[in-house]
Amino acid sequence: MLNKFVKGKVYVFIDAANTFYAQRTLGWKISYEKLMRYFKKECGEDTKCFIYAAYDESKQAEQKFLDMLDINGYILRTKAIKKIQISANRDKHKGNLDMELAFEMVDLTDKYDTAILMSGDSDFSVPIDKIKKRRKQIIVISTRGRISRELLERAKYIDLRKLRDEISQ
Repeated sequence: MLNKFVKGKVYVFIDAANTFYAQRTLGWKISYEKLMRYFKKECGEDTKCFIYAAYDESKQAEQKFLDMLDINGYILRTKAIKKIQISANRDKHKGNLDMELAFEMVDLTDKYDTAILMSGDSDFSVPIDKIKKRRKQIIVISTRGRISRELLERAKYIDLRKLRDEISQ
């Protein structure tokens, strides 16, 4: 399905938090092993997949998830979650990598012909505009209820539901 929309060298940029919430909306989980195979099959073996994930250093399951991504060929961009004290008995957890993803997507523009963004966050509208000005193809993969109008207006959109048979656990 993807191969009819991509051209040339492909770089994939995955917003792990946004993809996590998309899975909740869908009611099924993505197999990241299958997702990598799908991208390689549809976009070429030299496709690079970057994933941006914040993690809790105290949770072994999150480290195992990152290890699995690394073993499967993902290029990891990670940040430890910060715990910010809101009040005497309440903390807030913060760990967002949207800026890092946006900057890297733009900084690497000369290295790819097609960018695939797995996120529905409207924050990515400005980097998408910059990428399009450089005459690069941009595809956004997300799902209804998790995709902003700004991204729908700017990029080719593919709903994750259409990929379920290929990438679900």
